[in-house]
Amino acid sequence: MQLTHFDDFPVLSVAAGAGKIIFEREGHLFLYDLATNKSERLVIGVAADLLELRPRYAQGEKFIRSSAISPTGARAVLGFRGEIVTLPAKKGDFRNLTNSPGAHDRYPAWSPDGSQIAFFSDASGEYQLYVISQDGQGPVKKFSLPGAGFYDSLAWSPDSKKLTFADNSWSLFWIDLETGKVKKIASEYLYGPSEYKSIRGVWSPDSRWVVYTLNTKAYIQKVYVYSLEQDKSFPITDGLSEVSEPVFDPSGHYLYFFASIDAGPVKHWFAMSNADLRMTKAIYLAVLRKDLPSPLAKESDEEKLEGKEEKKGQEEKEQESSSKPKEEVVTIDFEGLNQRIVALPIPVGSYFNLQVAGKGQVYFLEISASARGPSRPGAKLHYFDLKARQDKVLAEGLYSFSLSANGKKLLYRARNQLGIVATGQKFRPGEGKLNTESIKIKINPQEEWRQIFFEAWRINRDYFYDPYFHGIDWPAMKDKYAVFLDHLACRNDLNRVIQWMCSELGVGHHRVAGGDTLARTERIPGGLLGADFEVDHGRYRFKKVLGGLNWNPELRSPLTEPGVNVRAGEYLLAVEGKELIPPDNIYRYFENTAGKIVEITVGPFPDGKEARQVLVVPLANEYSLRNRDWVEANIRKVDEATGGRVAYVYVPNTAGLGYTYFKRYFFPQSHKEAIIVDERFNGGGQVADYYIDILRRPFVCMWAMRYGADLKTPSASIQGPKVMLINESAGSGGDLLPWMFRKFKLGKLIGKRTWGGLVGILGFPVLMDGGYVTAPNLAIWTEDGWVVENEGVPPDIEVEQWPALVAQGRDPQLEKAIEVVLEELKKNPPPQLKRPPYKKINR
Repeated sequence: MQLTHFDDFPVLSVAAGAGKIIFEREGHLFLYDLATNKSERLVIGVAADLLELRPRYAQGEKFIRSSAISPTGARAVLGFRGEIVTLPAKKGDFRNLTNSPGAHDRYPAWSPDGSQIAFFSDASGEYQLYVISQDGQGPVKKFSLPGAGFYDSLAWSPDSKKLTFADNSWSLFWIDLETGKVKKIASEYLYGPSEYKSIRGVWSPDSRWVVYTLNTKAYIQKVYVYSLEQDKSFPITDGLSEVSEPVFDPSGHYLYFFASIDAGPVKHWFAMSNADLRMTKAIYLAVLRKDLPSPLAKESDEEKLEGKEEKKGQEEKEQESSSKPKEEVVTIDFEGLNQRIVALPIPVGSYFNLQVAGKGQVYFLEISASARGPSRPGAKLHYFDLKARQDKVLAEGLYSFSLSANGKKLLYRARNQLGIVATGQKFRPGEGKLNTESIKIKINPQEEWRQIFFEAWRINRDYFYDPYFHGIDWPAMKDKYAVFLDHLACRNDLNRVIQWMCSELGVGHHRVAGGDTLARTERIPGGLLGADFEVDHGRYRFKKVLGGLNWNPELRSPLTEPGVNVRAGEYLLAVEGKELIPPDNIYRYFENTAGKIVEITVGPFPDGKEARQVLVVPLANEYSLRNRDWVEANIRKVDEATGGRVAYVYVPNTAGLGYTYFKRYFFPQSHKEAIIVDERFNGGGQVADYYIDILRRPFVCMWAMRYGADLKTPSASIQGPKVMLINESAGSGGDLLPWMFRKFKLGKLIGKRTWGGLVGILGFPVLMDGGYVTAPNLAIWTEDGWVVENEGVPPDIEVEQWPALVAQGRDPQLEKAIEVVLEELKKNPPPQLKRPPYKKINR
């Protein structure tokens, strides 16, 4: 029986007692009287300090969102928690140029003449381009922008009169600051994750050209150059190799860029099949004028004529001493340009961040081809001198750098630090370190929270894959939920309201999290031994010791390492000399010990007889060990139940870990007749084409060998029956994998309907205080329309994991999969091919 009827805000929680029901709705508590069938709102006064509402100061490197260097390197300009701040290289104090706690100011860039700083600000409610004096004094120039709502990649022209910028639709624009006129240069054909965004403008020395890259329909980048005078773009490269990060030489004679001929499969970021592939790049130079020689032409030593050399040397000195160098107009002869591209004498590598300081002074970063993820080591900074034709490494451990307009200083970012150093010289991270800890800005949480709420709404407006918002009136949702802003008591309340608002769109992957809160408590890492315990004879006994792969740091088992050798059935008697007796909490003795050496006392008897002391290094997390233990137990179950005829492969996600699991467990079992693929609890990631391509491999042929068994093609393939285990905790890529398994008719799906979250999130602007909100910006569709999202993939055979059976150590879904695959093996065994008789040649 339905008691209430609400069509605006739902009931979020409820409790009952004494003939009444109390429930939470629209931020209030209500009391429903079952006798009168009426409800009333409760007015409850709570005396609280509400510390998170109080203005306070924000400090720390974690609030630096972006950085750039001044023209001479005297200062750096930072985007710092929504403010624009400059910081001296050595002497002086930081300077807050904006002081705008209720606005998000982003991505500052310093003009080459040193007088102005440009950035984006949403003080008006929408992002605009702001240009201010470098000291923050005087009037602010504001320019409305025609793009998709969010902007980045500001780049000044050398004459300090124009800017290029890009928007979140991956379109490139330029603006004339004298007239305020904005023109679009180009738009990317293919969209992707934010880290793949490459469209940005780089100016020629005479401020008349902009060079940039665009992807072809085949997802290969080409270089284009745009003429401001002609309002037209011209291709520089042919699209048969991946070309990136073009930049002009200050002379205007050359254009440098990276190029790769092995980028094709790597660029397809959504596919799992490229997981092991790495892109390598070389550095090239295009001679822009047809009358110029190659600066890398073969050299020849010749005898020098003394008088001629003296005259030439004097002319060079006079030219260098000129107070104002002659401005040269950049000329590009497009005819035959592809024949004027030469390679710099530098080996191929994993390069990025190509920049030029002075004529022929090329800087770039190199990272190890295997380095990936947030814990990756920093990159090497290279400096190539075109005149000397020499490359040298100036520094290691960098994540990014930028060059001053005069080419004499370099701003670098290493782990947790920024620094300014001279160009052309070797240095170590930490040298020239900027005093970022000196930056303190005053924040007003209530003003910040309002800005964050409206920005979260705009992120969904400008990034959500459906411009019609599933038929929802999105502007009305802003008004509906903005009424809660005056009632927020803490940062987590804001996340909750944003989540309510986003839930109106009825789609998965809609996440809100993070933010600057005072409610965080220090987390003390515990230490774990990779074991299960039981109480026996008044002591703790090792019920099970998880086996590991101690040669693999991610699968290290502390109790099985050399010299430790603790076995199941032994007792844990003491830790660091302190006797351990139940009901003492065993984990209390291992607080803050992860990764540290701990002495434990173990023995075969509870009374301590034959006890010994061993040194162990506890783990911070046992997930990998326990998951491997579960997987390999399932392999044994399947092997025993099928007489070794059926393979079992578990895939925890459709990204790196799943790729590793599949390679580890499929190929050693690829000789078997059938396979059970278990994707329960699959966390998703990418399109699982790698799994499906291998599972679909048809038999092609056999190869007779003189010795040993005949060879099958494809060698790693199973042509017999296949089944897949699915459940309600598998989603995203874990939805797509069984959907593809069914689409290609590979076999039956067994278990429970999957989660039903088949949209994707490709990166979004960070919120002012470091929080984030997602706006799903890709969704699956086929010839049948929109599929899977909010539906999931149903099984062909539904099997419930009854808790009573699971508690007994059973797995009803796996048991059913074994039953089904054995039935199918009986009905449709893979063909047993017999080698034909050897040929006889008749003469």
